[in-house]
Amino acid sequence: MRRRHITFACEGAELAATIDEAAGDTALLIVSGGNETRAGAWNGQALLAARVAAAGYPVLRFDRRGVGDSEGENRGFRASGADIAAAIAAFRAECPRVLRIVGFGNCDAASALMLSGGAELDGLILSNPWTFDADAADEAPSEVVRDHYRRRLADPAALKRLLTGKVSIGPLLRSLVAAARPAPAVPKGLAAEIAAGVAQFSGSVRFLIAGRDRTGLAFVANWDKRDARLRTCADATHSYVEPVAQDWLVEQVLENLRVV
Repeated sequence: MRRRHITFACEGAELAATIDEAAGDTALLIVSGGNETRAGAWNGQALLAARVAAAGYPVLRFDRRGVGDSEGENRGFRASGADIAAAIAAFRAECPRVLRIVGFGNCDAASALMLSGGAELDGLILSNPWTFDADAADEAPSEVVRDHYRRRLADPAALKRLLTGKVSIGPLLRSLVAAARPAPAVPKGLAAEIAAGVAQFSGSVRFLIAGRDRTGLAFVANWDKRDARLRTCADATHSYVEPVAQDWLVEQVLENLRVV
């Protein structure tokens, strides 16, 4: 496997990218979430790229405009469609043997891929899609609150604090009321936008959910839980830093690359 660095143009800005080369004709495009660089949290995307390339699939990851080593203005995930399209074009130019490209994104990178209608990719692996609107980012959906208290009540130390009066009752009662709220019958706001975007996509789709992640649980709260494309790693946190979660993520990615 050989790792090399390239640059490509996007609307007048020069973007930085890294390619992990491999012999396969199916490839993985990693889209970074938030303001993370292409290395990912705790170097997670670089490690993922290395393992996927070692299995025979080329991988490209890049910094969108205004992030990391890339030029331009950082306008957030909603404005990253042009960056994704430019990265796909650069990937095909640099690796002309590639016939199919699957996009992977975590958090708002997954939402960006959905908003773009799949960006003319051949498959999507969408991890913990971001569904919080700007004016509701601090609100926890009922599923998130219930999961929090399930874990707290399974913790002997937390139970002891509750029984000995070391837990403030007011915030607890407000949280319990929030946990009792029903999930919305129909997605709204950003959740509705990304649902409409991915509905336009005809390629393969897999949703990956970290079971201990507020963002992932919020997505599930706004999605049809009967969707057969949902997969959950129960003990994973948002960036899959746990060794078992890392292995699970790699296997999910490889499974989708094999069948696209």
